[in-house]
Amino acid sequence: QVVLVESGGGLVQPGDSLRLSCAASGRLDSGTIMGWYRQPPGKKRELVGTITSDGTTTYASSVKGRFTISRDNAKNTVSLQMNSLKPEDTAVYYCNAFSNTRIIDYWGQGTQVTVSS
Repeated sequence: QVVLVESGGGLVQPGDSLRLSCAASGRLDSGTIMGWYRQPPGKKRELVGTITSDGTTTYASSVKGRFTISRDNAKNTVSLQMNSLKPEDTAVYYCNAFSNTRIIDYWGQGTQVTVSS
């Protein structure tokens, strides 16, 4: 069993930066993909981006160029660096570890990010 724990959320102003971290306890297979999702208030959960074990990343168009995902396979951690934050980035951010087939699919409890002046 793998438990994911996010940290680093908070209240920031537009234009600020914030870094989220996710630590996984338990063993992750080498092929496990890690990703970040978010759920804005009153909306469905949406993909922010993913990173494979070899460092290949994908991003939603809304965050591309502002957000960066990184991963430390040795420490079983994944991070989300968020720059130039906008009010529309306000959401609960979730860490996700999954296999291609989604047979493995672990979620963190979420961390709140609020961007407001």
